[in-house]
Amino acid sequence: MVSSAPIKVILRALTFVSLSRRRLRDRIQLQLMNRSEENRSSSAFTSTLSPAADSCVGVAILSVVLLSVLGNGLVLLVGYRRRNKLVGSELLCVNLALADFLVCICFYPFSIISSFSHSWLGGNITCVYYGLGCFFCGLCGMFTVAAISVTRYMKICNSLVYDVWLEESNIRLMCFAIWLVAVVWSCLPLFGWGEYVPEPYGLSCTVAWRGYHSSTKDAFYIICTFAVFALIPVVLIVVSQCLILAKLNRYSYSLSARGIRNNMQYIEKRLSMMFFCVSLGFVIAWAPYTIVSFLFISHEEQVYMASEGYLFPALFAKSSHIYNPFIYFYFNRMFQKELRHMLRSIWPKLGGNRVTVHVPIEHHFPIHIQLQERRCVRKKRGGVSQDRTHSKSKSKEQEKCITNNQKLVQTCWESTAKEAPKILEKNPGKDIKPVSL
Repeated sequence: MVSSAPIKVILRALTFVSLSRRRLRDRIQLQLMNRSEENRSSSAFTSTLSPAADSCVGVAILSVVLLSVLGNGLVLLVGYRRRNKLVGSELLCVNLALADFLVCICFYPFSIISSFSHSWLGGNITCVYYGLGCFFCGLCGMFTVAAISVTRYMKICNSLVYDVWLEESNIRLMCFAIWLVAVVWSCLPLFGWGEYVPEPYGLSCTVAWRGYHSSTKDAFYIICTFAVFALIPVVLIVVSQCLILAKLNRYSYSLSARGIRNNMQYIEKRLSMMFFCVSLGFVIAWAPYTIVSFLFISHEEQVYMASEGYLFPALFAKSSHIYNPFIYFYFNRMFQKELRHMLRSIWPKLGGNRVTVHVPIEHHFPIHIQLQERRCVRKKRGGVSQDRTHSKSKSKEQEKCITNNQKLVQTCWESTAKEAPKILEKNPGKDIKPVSL
């Protein structure tokens, strides 16, 4: 009878060999996966454009940053100088300028440097920082434009609601709520709801729109971002602006039919056109980028569009930071006036030419020009208002005053240095009286 002990030993040896082979195979697969992930991450942070295209992208973003800092910086300075006089819509415009100014100062320099380096610098940390900051400022801009449109609609179409609810304190509270909601929603990818990844051309970072196919949390985050934070604000902007324009057209038509010209109508029309241009420009600038980002949801493939297809919408969206300040200063007369005062305080020569008189003689005498306004003073006698002087005598006095003033002004401005001593000799010891114009 054959013993079973050698058979058990052989079976144990075979199982050990098979397990060791499986462990070795798993280790090799794990190493290959790690290497593939490293290669993917390194390729994701590398530019897919040509070096010349990278340089052009860097120059374009640098131009956007310079123009935006200049324009929005002026808006912030004017808003600071008029901080006690800002109304609700102007305060929201300053809030929008602050968001555009911050994104150009704090985040776009990373994209500029990476463009000239032909790859994203800093790895995943700077990518998350850039994506979070740009997404946060984009949400602030979208919410602010929607708030501007809604407040203008309430002021023009429902003035009672505007006067009761939308005071200056409530507008400031609205600005605080805009920043708070934008911070909370943009920070959710840090806690597992979505993530920030490099864009397909490799020179900037954004929300991982393709994460819709990876997990339920990412899908919920992306759907809410498109629906609540993109679609609803755009609908509010479009509907409110259309209602405002219709209301103003009906109002202006009714006034023109009656032959009435109202200055307030002209002012409100200019302000409405200003906010209409701001809202329409913001929607047009961000619409291509939103459409391209939405295409990530309907395509599971890794690459279904050329890199330029992502690049041009992103650059076009960045142009929204430029034109808003020019719209403000073109339509808003108060912004223009405050800008002139600010420039005159910095460069006094912009305030106009100054007229000075210099007489090169030994005894200088001052020339005073005094503007006086003559009014007709009336006294009431017996309930009937009578002139202080008769009309004939008053007209004669006015003619004499005009001729004397003309002579004095002619002597004052046409006298040369040689004629100045003669004037002093004719009036020795007498003070020169001010000339009344």
